[in-house]
Amino acid sequence: MICVWESRTGDNLNYLYSIAHFISALLLGLVGLQNNSFLEYGLSWLIASVILLVVVLVNVIILIYVERKELGRFMDRRGPMVVGPAGFFQNFADAFKFLVKEMILPESADPLGFNGTLVIIVASSLLIMAVVPQAPDFYFVNSDLGLLLAFAIFAIEPFAVVIAGWASNNKYSLLGGFRSTAQMMSYEVPLLITVISVAILAGSFNFMTIVNEQSSHVWYVLPLAIGFIVFLVSMVAEIERIPFDTPDAEAELVHGWMTEYPGIKFAFLQLTSYVRSLAGAAIMVLLFLGGWTGPLLPPL
Repeated sequence: MICVWESRTGDNLNYLYSIAHFISALLLGLVGLQNNSFLEYGLSWLIASVILLVVVLVNVIILIYVERKELGRFMDRRGPMVVGPAGFFQNFADAFKFLVKEMILPESADPLGFNGTLVIIVASSLLIMAVVPQAPDFYFVNSDLGLLLAFAIFAIEPFAVVIAGWASNNKYSLLGGFRSTAQMMSYEVPLLITVISVAILAGSFNFMTIVNEQSSHVWYVLPLAIGFIVFLVSMVAEIERIPFDTPDAEAELVHGWMTEYPGIKFAFLQLTSYVRSLAGAAIMVLLFLGGWTGPLLPPL
């Protein structure tokens, strides 16, 4: 795996690390440590991580807002309208509400499994975005095995989900965990088949190479039209979005395997769901729709 941190790679300027390098050099210069290359490397990496996290969170906030607005339109209502202009700050109000709620650990729950799986799920969901390039000049990691890494990280959550359901020591959580794990693992097989098909056409598992091959020839949605449909359906099932949200099944299982998670813990789990949705959409565009070489949006 090639982990690129330099501000310039090949002919392309990596804006993410250029900004991180500038900020780290400025901070180290203020404290008189500008000649410490090791410290500068570590601080640049840390700042780049924070910048990427902010970019992901901003996209997730916009995604949640648009989803709530569109669902409101489907139901003949206007969606959130009270907090902020056109209700844009409703997500922040909801986050604050979760933040001030009491943190409760169920008496019969296993503390290590209950809290440990939360960390694993949140970390793995955010890590996916680290291996998915946002643009040819804005990425955190450029790996020759980036595609395999992304789906290897996707495969972590099913194991954490069933452990979370078991550690909650609640029948609804346990059944919800079984359902979620079974669904996510079953749809990973067709996902991997379509991914391998794309890799064979491109001759690489590198996202950059896959996008460049499409820009030089044809978008893979055309020769792999059936694979695109299979990927789309399987990815929606993998991230448990409508109509594949049966593991949640509020009428039967309250809120599935997340039933016992309170306050900010529940908010983090909901956040990871949208991060995975964003990652799935980004991967689909990179594999089948030409990535950042599309006809509407120019590259950064």
